[in-house]
Formats: sequence, C-alpha cells, structure tokens
Amino acid sequence: PFPAGGTTDILARQLANTLQKQWGQTVIVDNKGGASGTIFSEQLTHMPADGYTLMLTATHHVINPGLYKNLKYNTRTDFTPLAMVAAVPNVLVVNPGFAPKSVTELITYAKANPGKVNFGSSGNGGANHLSGELFKLLAGVDMVHIPYKGAAPALNDLLGGQIPVMFDSVPGVLPHIQGGKLRALGVTSLKRSPALPDVPTIDEAGVKGFEATAWFGLYAPPRMDPALRDKLASDVLKALQSPQIRTDFAAKGAEPGTMTQAEFAAFVDTELTKWLKVIADANVTVN
Repeated sequence: PFPAGGTTDILARQLANTLQKQWGQTVIVDNKGGASGTIFSEQLTHMPADGYTLMLTATHHVINPGLYKNLKYNTRTDFTPLAMVAAVPNVLVVNPGFAPKSVTELITYAKANPGKVNFGSSGNGGANHLSGELFKLLAGVDMVHIPYKGAAPALNDLLGGQIPVMFDSVPGVLPHIQGGKLRALGVTSLKRSPALPDVPTIDEAGVKGFEATAWFGLYAPPRMDPALRDKLASDVLKALQSPQIRTDFAAKGAEPGTMTQAEFAAFVDTELTKWLKVIADANVTVN
C-alpha cells in the first residue's frame, strides 16, 4: 500500500519473482499508496480471502491505529497475518562532533541537559520518530523531536551538525558510518546487525527491553480458510529461504523472516499493543 521505489516495493518485487518461479504463475505487484498505507488496508478487508490478493506492508500497519482515530477497520481482527517477510534494524546515530560516544554517555548527557538534545526523524508518527519516543520513555530522558519531510533532509541536517541525534535504517546510514561521517551508538534490534557487528544493541548497552525494528509483513483478507492460509504461509517461508532472496535482501540490509504463521500473528498482536502504548504515553499526534 505504498508508492513504487520504496523498501516495501523493492522487497515485494523480489518476493514476487521467487514465488512466480515456485508457483509457475504470474505474481503482479500493484502499488496503491496513500494515507500511510491505510487506504488500501481498508480495501483489503472487503476483498475475498481466495489467496489471489495479498498485501505486503510495513511497521506502519501496527502504528497507524494509534495515530489515526477514525480507521474504518480493526487491525487485530480484519486481516489474516501470513508471514514476516523481512526485518530491517534501525540504528541510533550521532554527528561525530556530538560529545557522547556510547548509549550510556548519551543518556547521561541528555539527563544533564533536559530538553536540549534534539533528535530528527523523517516525519511525525513514523517508525524512526517512535523509536526515539520509545528510547525517551525507557531511558527516562527528555529529548526534543524535530520532524522533517522525509529521511533525506533529516539525514542532511544530521551530517551537517544542525541536529545531533537520529534513528535511521541501517542501509540508509551505513555508508556514512563506514566513512566516519556518523557515529553509531546502538542498533535497535535485540541482536546485533551483521552489517555492524561491533555496534552493541541498545538493549545490551543498558536500555533493557528496547526493540524497535522496521519490519515488513504479508497479510490476506479476513476469514481465510485455515488450510489455504497455512499453504500460503509455508510457500512464502520457503521462498524466503531461497539463496536468491537472501542475497537480494542482504543488499538492502534486510533479514528474511523465519516465523511460522502462528508466531507472526502473535508478533503482530504484541507490536500493536507496544506501539499503541508508546504513542499514548508520548502523546504523539499527526495532523
């Protein structure tokens, strides 16, 4: 439910290519963007659960219910979760001119300077913004969110030193970390990123329970026959284990999903509860 060219679109096309070979039939990727994915999400809830229309969407799916009060669907009950397609860890990065050199030092600095440390994001209510809000809540610090219109202008200001701190995707900032233009303090997943093996997780750096990974999931319309649901889920899991997908996803800094259908359904439920709480606690609103 997003425009062409973004990570969701790229992952969808790579998965579609593999499924096409596996199934011996054409798999079409159709981009239907708008309103942070909510427009097509609503349309999917009214479609037949025959396996011919599926939706690949991002973390927004579990964030939107906390941001938009008038959604015409129930995220918990109006979809059939099939598979976690990929996870992309984010990373907490700072401008090298900023004093803190670790997560602990950042927390100490922010506590000594309440309301004076700014962190940028690609926009209000996005996954990177909420990573920052979760960090504030769990670390007990008062940092100020500066929303930008997209990740690129935020990153430019971070590189230029106009803002000191940002959460961004590993693929988005990796070249700048490797080039010494940004300092990575911690990754947002519960295990270290293969792309940044020397960078600790924020959880191991002392902010216990911190996890804020961007993930991409595949859903079907509601009330799908369990046999069809399980067949689709296992076919997708098989595709995700193919060497081609592993190579393609790794180039994007993405790790293919390995969850069973039941595990993914439980994960979606947990994520929904987590982000609803973060949004409410941080009083996040979108215009």
